Amino acid sequence: MTTLLTTHDIGALVAAKGLAATLGALVDYLEEDFARWPEFDKSARMANHSADGVIELMPISDADLYSFKYVNGHPKNTREGLPTVMAFGVLADVDTGRPELLSELTLTTAMRTAATSVMVARRLARPDSRRMAVIGNGAQSEFQCLAFHHLMGIAEVRLYDIDAGATARLVANLRAAAPGLAAVVCASTAEAVRGADIVTTVTADKTNATILTGDMIAPGMHVNGVGGDCPGKTELHADVLRAGTVFVEYEPQSRIEGDVQQMPADFPVTEFWRVLTGAVPGRISPEQVTVFDSVGFALEDYAALRLLRDQAIELGLGRPVALVPEMDDPKNLFGALRLPAAAPVALAA
Repeated sequence: MTTLLTTHDIGALVAAKGLAATLGALVDYLEEDFARWPEFDKSARMANHSADGVIELMPISDADLYSFKYVNGHPKNTREGLPTVMAFGVLADVDTGRPELLSELTLTTAMRTAATSVMVARRLARPDSRRMAVIGNGAQSEFQCLAFHHLMGIAEVRLYDIDAGATARLVANLRAAAPGLAAVVCASTAEAVRGADIVTTVTADKTNATILTGDMIAPGMHVNGVGGDCPGKTELHADVLRAGTVFVEYEPQSRIEGDVQQMPADFPVTEFWRVLTGAVPGRISPEQVTVFDSVGFALEDYAALRLLRDQAIELGLGRPVALVPEMDDPKNLFGALRLPAAAPVALAA
């Protein structure tokens, strides 16, 4: 049988563990898996684009486990009462192909994205960072703010979105979830970025946008670019990339989908796993500008699914579902239909 985890199970898991502890555990699992990067069979995600969005499959495996995520990105969905991003995923045994876990990944993707941002910022942002600008106050923004508050010590977030209602919702949620986190509403991107140690851009529109420009960048800043994640969708002006040292998840995918898609093919980038393993340095000085051009990579979902599996077992969450037929004779697939026996046909005399 396959274990099914629904959105209700994820809510119960976070309620039992606490959001800060869940995000911290995600960072731990991410670091474990990124540290053994060469062990994985990796590929860029497979994307089907339409006029209004994209639907993607994100597979990855090591010698023991295979995972994939189905995920969409449709910015117009909120006008129809649907989330911009919806996702589910599978964790399967490599030796047999048996699916062990089928889980929701809409809530989980938001948490794993924030946890990935923190994992990277721990190596690239200044250790004394206390103020973060968040440009784009949509569905991902609470997760980013709370992850950086709980796990990085961010004490103030400076918020801007063209939709004032989105910012108001974010402020209300942050006041309820983290009363000790100061939330400052700003009138523009430039105002929000001014004085920030970390700048997170997490906008949704599928367009070549310029959310952050080179004149907004100050020495020592860390840019956490989250929203540019498919061809034709960017947030950072090329001058921002030129101003800093750029780090990515999986270079072949980032060249197609990240903000670096606008740069020449020989523009230098560093895959983050090399920083985590000590092969290359992360931040090398207090004045250095660092840029994480994040697009979301399948290994992050693999790590998240591992965590969900382990914590679901610990907490007794989920329910078994017959996703694959259980057969006494595995060669008799037709028998698994359990069709009623047909009435005998009388033969003519």
